[in-house]
Amino acid sequence: MASYAPFPNKKYDIIYADPPWDYKGQLQHTGSGGTDSGGAVRHYPTVPVSEMKTWDVASISKESCLLFMWSSSPHLDQAIQLGKAWGFRWATVAFVWDKQCVNPGFYTMSQCELCLVFRRGKIPQPRGARNIRQFVQAKRTRHSEKPDAVREGIEEMFPRQCKIELFARKQHRGWDAWGLEIH
Repeated sequence: MASYAPFPNKKYDIIYADPPWDYKGQLQHTGSGGTDSGGAVRHYPTVPVSEMKTWDVASISKESCLLFMWSSSPHLDQAIQLGKAWGFRWATVAFVWDKQCVNPGFYTMSQCELCLVFRRGKIPQPRGARNIRQFVQAKRTRHSEKPDAVREGIEEMFPRQCKIELFARKQHRGWDAWGLEIH
């Protein structure tokens, strides 16, 4: 299991997270007769939800804080449980990302990913833009890399708040970053 650094000794108004969901080693496939097309475990260490639930995200959350959390459809129920375990109340789906390409699914062709929003206390003030669209169309790129439009939308909604990205791959201006790939 990978060893994460301690959380920063700081409190945030906005937390943006793309948890390393554990698919129990399951890999994606390209259909009957196709070849393996990867899976999370091939790109980064995944973490069981039971372990992530023990992480003290509340310790870096201000009294009024929003948690924006990515979830693939198979992890939707676990994402809601995780947000609650971290001290937040479920609010709604903040963003729906149309990846503009499909993956085989067990029921339908998988094409969208959800960014949920949870709330602790009140919505952080002052508010910025209130007309950010929920539906984001952006071509999928590297495995698990999320579209910049979502981060930019959060910035427009909350331009003056203290923000952190958990499980970040790179540093973005105006955001603190925490994760295995941040040095």
